[in-house]
Amino acid sequence: MDFSFSEDQGAIRDLAKQILSDQATETRLNQLKAEGEGFDKNLWYQFAESGLLGMAIPESSGGSGFGLTELCLMLEEQGRHVAPMPLLPSLVLAALPIARFGSKEQQEKYLKPLACGEHILTAAFAEQSMPEAIRSEATVSTNGDSLLLNGTRECVPYAGEARAILMPATDESGKTVLLLVDAQAAGVELTPQNSTHGEPLYTVQMADVAVRPQDVLVDAESGEKALEWIIARGQVAAAATMVGVTEEALRRTAEYTTERKQFGKTIAGFQSTTMRCADAYIDIEAMRSTYWQALWQLEEEKAAAPAVATAKWWACIGGGRVVHTAQHLHGGIGADIDYPLHRYFLWAKQLELSLGGGTYQQAALGALLADESAEVNVL
Repeated sequence: MDFSFSEDQGAIRDLAKQILSDQATETRLNQLKAEGEGFDKNLWYQFAESGLLGMAIPESSGGSGFGLTELCLMLEEQGRHVAPMPLLPSLVLAALPIARFGSKEQQEKYLKPLACGEHILTAAFAEQSMPEAIRSEATVSTNGDSLLLNGTRECVPYAGEARAILMPATDESGKTVLLLVDAQAAGVELTPQNSTHGEPLYTVQMADVAVRPQDVLVDAESGEKALEWIIARGQVAAAATMVGVTEEALRRTAEYTTERKQFGKTIAGFQSTTMRCADAYIDIEAMRSTYWQALWQLEEEKAAAPAVATAKWWACIGGGRVVHTAQHLHGGIGADIDYPLHRYFLWAKQLELSLGGGTYQQAALGALLADESAEVNVL
């Protein structure tokens, strides 16, 4: 079997790496942090001009027609450079569903400007992995020829910067519908929240927000299945980003330990240091192989729920171990929040909790294993 990527996929990854290496420098990241800016608009426009934003958008909507695999290769590079821009919420959680389920009018309205970098999209799915006791709700009801949306959604990334928010809501029959909501519509109130790694997050409160029928992406008959389709791809995309974050954190750590001396020799020469780095490397390779398996199953439209939960579990648990090792082996400087390595720790913590942490994924796997009718293969 050939597990190598295609020439086109390699070119996409290399282009993303080149742009990020040139633009997402330490100086630029420090500048954005000093300005309190969690979105590098210049970098976003660079990705648009290079065609990367339209990589997974259909050709009919101004894109290149690639898919999730190519997006994950881009996200790995974003993770390596901890570049602050909404690739995952915009391209994976919003654009992919519109390309898959949207009408021609919806694709024309939202995907063409996205590919050109004219606007961004986002999605409100944080509640899907929250305990029911703290989960906020959004409901939609019929109001003549339109719909009325009420409720709250928490931790919505880039909602203040987005043109539209892809949002699940419960209709009057208790079923799920997916809506494209104008972030600036009357009745929508956005409240900024603090995030672990500086990503702009918002509480979105909705009071009698009018939603037109043409802004329904998926109706109640197919809403729950479509939601599962989206969450699975978001979880795999988060795992891909985690591979990039942890791989770069370990690379920096290995480099540091070959320079830092203690007792007259570099600390890389100590067995305890070497073994911890080796364990971190094994964790990263386990994360990579499980996410690749889940990615392949999703791209082939196979039953991928067990593989997706396994990949996200490894991203949460393995990713946490790697960044803790990186901090520890840097010694005192690793605890300095202004030291570049700290960004990787913060990104890893944010990704760990995004769309369900390790315990959540274990529970999901347990439920699948207990379901005799489910097709489970986590090897």
